[in-house]
Amino acid sequence: MKKDIKFSTRMASEDREAIKELAKRSGMSMSDYVTACCLGKQVVVVDGLKEVLKELKSIGRNLNQLVTLAHMGRITVINLDGVRQAFSELCATVRLILERRRW
Repeated sequence: MKKDIKFSTRMASEDREAIKELAKRSGMSMSDYVTACCLGKQVVVVDGLKEVLKELKSIGRNLNQLVTLAHMGRITVINLDGVRQAFSELCATVRLILERRRW
């Protein structure tokens, strides 16, 4: 959505810093964060998500490499036990993260 209106408000510098830190933790700009909060939208910060996504990308890369080698005929039998184990651990981590967010 286009931001075409400028809105200003007065607040204590401590409040501004607190809002700035909350916006940073949520990965949002201050403008987007304040707008979301004022409109009653839920802002969810998921700690540990960056590490989970990094691991998921790594698993995806490894799987793509195996598929490429299989298509080239360089491998014929693939043991995916390691991939399954890593994916299972990743799913467990995601479940733990989601459980922390429930009140």
